[in-house]
Amino acid sequence: MRGARRRLCSALIVAYGLFSLYAAYTVFLRPRRPAAPRSHRDRHGPRGFTDHVALGNEEWNPWDADEKNELAASQQRYEANLKKIKYARSHLEQTSLRVQIWGKAAIGLYLWQHIFGGHLEPTDVIAQWREGSQNAGKTYFSFLTGPSVVPGYFSVEAEHVVLVLNGREPAKIAYATQWLHHAQTLMETRKIQHVAVVLLGNEQCNNAWIQPYLKRNGGFVSLLFVTYDYAFVNEEDIFQWPLGVATYRNFPVVEPSWSMLHDPRSYLCNFLGTVYKNSSRETLIEILKQDGLDKLCWIAAREQWQPQETNESFKNYQDALLQSDLTLCPVGINTECYRIYEACSYGSLPVIEDVMTPGDCGNSSAYHSAPLQLLKTMGAPFIFIKNWKELPAILEKEKKMSLQEKIQRRKKLLEWYRNFKAWMRQKFINTLENSFLPSDKG
Repeated sequence: MRGARRRLCSALIVAYGLFSLYAAYTVFLRPRRPAAPRSHRDRHGPRGFTDHVALGNEEWNPWDADEKNELAASQQRYEANLKKIKYARSHLEQTSLRVQIWGKAAIGLYLWQHIFGGHLEPTDVIAQWREGSQNAGKTYFSFLTGPSVVPGYFSVEAEHVVLVLNGREPAKIAYATQWLHHAQTLMETRKIQHVAVVLLGNEQCNNAWIQPYLKRNGGFVSLLFVTYDYAFVNEEDIFQWPLGVATYRNFPVVEPSWSMLHDPRSYLCNFLGTVYKNSSRETLIEILKQDGLDKLCWIAAREQWQPQETNESFKNYQDALLQSDLTLCPVGINTECYRIYEACSYGSLPVIEDVMTPGDCGNSSAYHSAPLQLLKTMGAPFIFIKNWKELPAILEKEKKMSLQEKIQRRKKLLEWYRNFKAWMRQKFINTLENSFLPSDKG
């Protein structure tokens, strides 16, 4: 017991001695900092306090503790930023591929902002030049878009290029071929190594013009991602790509909210769109009116298609999606339409007219469930019907559903759509890396 006390006393004496030495060094030997300038309040404060601070500056700095805290905080911020820089550098070193995406069709914004979750600077949607970048997998992606992005007038900063083009009509095709010829020249001069194309295809799948540019046909395009049920999709070098939302109308990236999931909605269904003569859309409107169901749904029909919406009509459309349990999706020129993906964004379940439209779209060697082969393959939890005469029974069932059942359905739909976009992103990245990176096989 006595030995323990002796050791404790010795320890206390040593600690006291060390503290005394540190105090002596701090007071007499530590280099002095210049006195901190007095604040505006000090200059006009009571004289006694001011004199006391002035006289004591050489021995005591009232701001010393704050300065030490600030120094420690600055050191922590420096170390944190240094870690971020080291991480970014190591991550960049891990990337094996640099890909530049040239977004020359609005579908490019769906690829970059909705599927990749990427950002663009500046944020102004009418800016002449917008760009963004991100690392994904083994690849560093950069994205360029805007009217000022023209062939030969911007820096090509990668050896691998993805061209996003519009091939819906002759004028768009003529513009797209200019970009393809520019890419071909860069290939021939060895400024780039690989080219892939994301194509907004023709609604009747008349895409023969792109075939000569494919590598399989003697061209230079390694990969083609194309919208609609194109019969040449083979999952080897030609892949089906989702139509997505109408980014050309500035449809936003929608973040699900608590109220979107849980609030009761005012309407059973909605349809805001163009009703063409002698189309199934006329049948749809007639059925809704005959049964008085149009009173339970948000219906706004027009006779002529409009490429751009007014601020009011666009807000009404978004409100209709948000306030409806179901979104009716009759066929147009093609079965696939922007409305399907826009409804998913707001948790409004698409009711889709599941019929083929005239043209060359159909089954391919990879898919056998046209139309909407990609969505069906991915297990889309939609309601598919063959005739709008089935709608009254669907709406009758809808009336009997509890709010809790509808909440669970919304959660399932939003989760599916999030996973669908993530799957398309990963598939896109994997396909580029497998095609563009050197094979490990000897």
